[in-house]
Amino acid sequence: MAARNVAEYSSIERCNLASIDQKLALAKRCSHEGVMAGAKAAVVASIATAIPTLASARMVPWARANLNPTAQALIVSTAAGLAYFIVADKTVLATARRNSFNGASLCDKH
Repeated sequence: MAARNVAEYSSIERCNLASIDQKLALAKRCSHEGVMAGAKAAVVASIATAIPTLASARMVPWARANLNPTAQALIVSTAAGLAYFIVADKTVLATARRNSFNGASLCDKH
């Protein structure tokens, strides 16, 4: 009887290790997807804010007088940073939610 408990315990322990490895792989993939989506959003936001910022700094008298190159760069980089973190966060959360609903782990069948 004791041998059976030891064999069952080692099976559960192996299952838990496999489950931890699986969860770690899912977390890495989830964070990688978030980084990639955030980077894409940052590029789009940079372009979307750089064009009107640079155009207004050359055409609008108030902007020409008050927005030096440092201010223009700050406007563009702030928009890019915000886009990156917002999209990366939403992507990681959506991926984690999707993974949590994909079913139980493979080791739940003993």
